[in-house]
Amino acid sequence: MGRITRLPDDLANQIAAGEVVERPASVIKELVENAIDAEATRITITTEYGGKKLIRVEDDGVGMDPDDARLCLERHATSKIRRADDLGAIVTLGFRGEALPSMASVSHFRLRTRPRGSPSGTEIRVNAGVLESVVEAGGPEGTLVEVADLFYNLPARRKFLKSDGAESAQISKTVTQLALCYPRVGFVLTNAGRKVLSCPPVTSVSDRLYQLYGDRPDLLPVERESGGIRIHGFVAALAEHGPTRGPQHVFVNRRIVKDKTIAHAIFDAYSVASNKERSPEVHLFLEVPPDRIDVNVHPTKAEVRFKEQSLVHEIVRRAVGDALGRSGVPELVLRTSDVLPGRPIAQTIPGVLGGGYYPNRWTTPIPSAAPAPTSTDAPAAAWRSEPVAYDPSGTAPRAAAGGLPADTAVAAAIESGQATPATPTLRPLIPLGQFRDTFIIAIDDEGIAIIDQHVAHERVLFERVMQRLTERPLESQGLLVPILLELAPAEHQALVERAAALSRFGFEVEDFGGDAIRVSAIPAILPREECDAALRALATDLEGLDRGLGIEEGLKRIAALTACHAAVKANYPLTMEKMTHILEELRATAYSTVCPHGRPVMLRITRRELEKNFERI
Repeated sequence: MGRITRLPDDLANQIAAGEVVERPASVIKELVENAIDAEATRITITTEYGGKKLIRVEDDGVGMDPDDARLCLERHATSKIRRADDLGAIVTLGFRGEALPSMASVSHFRLRTRPRGSPSGTEIRVNAGVLESVVEAGGPEGTLVEVADLFYNLPARRKFLKSDGAESAQISKTVTQLALCYPRVGFVLTNAGRKVLSCPPVTSVSDRLYQLYGDRPDLLPVERESGGIRIHGFVAALAEHGPTRGPQHVFVNRRIVKDKTIAHAIFDAYSVASNKERSPEVHLFLEVPPDRIDVNVHPTKAEVRFKEQSLVHEIVRRAVGDALGRSGVPELVLRTSDVLPGRPIAQTIPGVLGGGYYPNRWTTPIPSAAPAPTSTDAPAAAWRSEPVAYDPSGTAPRAAAGGLPADTAVAAAIESGQATPATPTLRPLIPLGQFRDTFIIAIDDEGIAIIDQHVAHERVLFERVMQRLTERPLESQGLLVPILLELAPAEHQALVERAAALSRFGFEVEDFGGDAIRVSAIPAILPREECDAALRALATDLEGLDRGLGIEEGLKRIAALTACHAAVKANYPLTMEKMTHILEELRATAYSTVCPHGRPVMLRITRRELEKNFERI
């Protein structure tokens, strides 16, 4: 007699249940996906004891007739596909026909369903995979599925379930993801008699995001379409002050997935602007033609395989990177203390200052309200003009070369093909001075900006260094007296191993025996007095760098540290010309709101915030 035997159906179903039904949340995911495929517009989920005692999912979908209700509990019975060719372009969430029989084999299972337009429905009960009853039953149109006492007949599986609280949290997370992906479907989640989530149907993802997370001005919209692939959604801004970790929801063709290609593209987009380790909050939706994606690669359909993996990576990276480039500046909220409660409010004098037009440099003239300027009106006309290049030697704006305003000169240069500057993400800023020789105070037409001079200059130098490296190595300055540094063994090895990469930045580093290194040249942008500290910081940072990362990641680390040590420091007085130069260079950078290490470059007090606190509005 052979040693190989055919497993009985009940045991085969229990084994299959181990792949499809991992925990209560996976049961809910499969049932909700079935309801969505059945064209449901409202789904109600009820759980008790974290789903261990009871899971009930009810929908208002198309329902099933008695024959389909019986057949849906057979393994590999499905309405989603008919032939092998259908696997090449799956457009539904479910397609294998394994979920319901797997659930029924490890629980007390009840199915009640009624097709639309039918006077009655069908109720089926199954216990541990054994059919108990099939009866005609009343009920609303749609389908109700109850899974009670999950894994009651598999104690070995049940003991590995987590606490009620942990399982409830996972259920809430799963339902949140499904609700976010299908805003036109209403969701209600109740646990132990308490309503956890309630989302009526809405028309857009942004409305559903508001239902789930409230007002989120810190999230940036993402939108891009290329190569037949569309991506849209929201990502966390660079200068967010909250925790660096956040929920990452990625949907491909409205299916919840965990994909390494997309995750790497997101990480890559953030790492271009900042070396700060982060797992940012993202809510991204990819729409890919069904014939260019394979969803039949994972038991729970949690992973997908792309036909054009590199194209997807590049589209996601560029879409997220473009959104981060439009990241705004954090705004400060002023808090005033009312030291004189009940103080009288000054009344205006009738007829005085009423209906007049009082020009300023941020507004354009109103022809119907203001007369044409005469020679005596010249100062007022100057203030009414469009913002132009700032003259550090005086207090009035000046024109660019050729007599044109600065913006007009740039536009003319672009039209003539002489220049193609990057689109600035900041308005032109006019510096007023420094606070404690550390922060630049500047203004524009929308308020007051407070800029950390060191962080701003670091951002400028970092992008300049990275841009220069694409063309040629950085300029180097040789040292008459080489620098000898004693380092820890691991740090010494990190610098020696990356000597070739460091040479691109202008460092000439070589082993000098033992744990010492010899530095015979340094970057031209790096002050000599900063060289020792910069190299020690580089050694520490590179020693902790994962050796599996590519050379580009190492170059970014070196560029960020080089820029940090070469930038102007705090407590360093700047002339008006230097402040103006830093602000103009900052405005031309791609990611002007955050430094390479993730710190904010500037904070802003908006005009509205000022007017509100001075009780002008």
